[in-house]
Amino acid sequence: MTHKKSHRLILVLLALLLTSSVMVVSGQDTIELQLTWWGSQARHDRTIAVVEMYEAANPGIDIVYTFNSFGDYWTRLNTEAAGGNLACVMNQDYAYLGDWADRGLLMPLDPYIESGLIDTTNIDQAYLDGGKIGDSIYAISLGINTQSFILDADALEAAGLELPAVDWTWADFEQLALDYHAATDKWFIGNGLEDVQLWKSLYLGYGMSPFEADGTALGYEDDQPLIDFYDMIVRLQEAGAVANREEVVAMTGAGPEQGPVVTGLAASAYQWSNQLVAVFSAAGEDRNLVLQPLPRPEGGQSENYIKPSMYFAITAGCPHPEEAAKFINFFTNSLEANDILLAERGVPISSAVREHLLPNLDPVNAAAFAFLESVAEYASPIFPPDPPGFSDFLNNVWLPLFVDPVLFGQVTPEEAAPLMREEANIIFSANE
Repeated sequence: MTHKKSHRLILVLLALLLTSSVMVVSGQDTIELQLTWWGSQARHDRTIAVVEMYEAANPGIDIVYTFNSFGDYWTRLNTEAAGGNLACVMNQDYAYLGDWADRGLLMPLDPYIESGLIDTTNIDQAYLDGGKIGDSIYAISLGINTQSFILDADALEAAGLELPAVDWTWADFEQLALDYHAATDKWFIGNGLEDVQLWKSLYLGYGMSPFEADGTALGYEDDQPLIDFYDMIVRLQEAGAVANREEVVAMTGAGPEQGPVVTGLAASAYQWSNQLVAVFSAAGEDRNLVLQPLPRPEGGQSENYIKPSMYFAITAGCPHPEEAAKFINFFTNSLEANDILLAERGVPISSAVREHLLPNLDPVNAAAFAFLESVAEYASPIFPPDPPGFSDFLNNVWLPLFVDPVLFGQVTPEEAAPLMREEANIIFSANE
């Protein structure tokens, strides 16, 4: 839904009546800049406040914004891309950046970085490289984050269970889930285990990448880790320790604020660390929620990696790229703006912003900063962005040919994995 404040509409109508052609502010034409993002209500509120701050400081700019939940966002954006109606500034994700850049839908940002319109003085090159495809930077990271399990420490204690070790394994995860369900008759976790990001991290734990470096095929030959992981999920479903596939599908579209760990239906949640503000805020200050890294394979390495939480990118058809670059710069570097954003999209990439925020962080954000710092000490190296064709793989292979048939009990993981591999490699072979 497009949000426009009613007083803006009145001003626009008055201006049209007065000029009969263009809107004028202080003798200059008003530029309409379109912006779109995904997220929770907490993110919407913070982003809108920053938009209004920017408009107040730049009266010649009128920002029209839209937002959705993550799943609905990409459905809408792909439709708009097909129709050539994309917003100038769009939220991008590591999983889709390579595909969108390859399709010619994004504008290289290097000229705006070189000119200083996007000031990178206080940004480590490694954080900029996270938005690079080939030799060009196509997106600016809005924060760094990593995957986590949020555990309800009080719920576990009430069930007579202890928090797991930092280097816990998936075997530890399964046992804890079974023990919690046996003690409470509740889920240990609702949705999340089927997330495609956990599949990719699973192979990182074995020192492998989910895709070949050139994006032409899957990056591993052994399907057994994936089979073992989904055998575990099936066992937990059958035991009632996690939500079954039908229950998970019913949760589709709900934000993290409505998740089972918030409502008390489960003792854990799988979340990216930049979603912690939304979860912790919705759960309430009296909840004792703690952050735990991902489990790892027996004898394997960490499945966590430090990732750009999301990006802002400028779409290729943007009529006002310089103004779009200025807004991205404001969002990235303004101390006042980040006092409002407060690291909700992840730990900021600007060292000046991080230093500014650190003394005044609330307990939730302080926990997120500390968690990122601790994970960085043992995290595995990040793999390249998902290759072109990933959306096709996700929507036409991963979910309908593997996740749904396996978790609805129609086929076994052993039966589904070879088909998933075959169909995935057909898609990615187009990148040769």
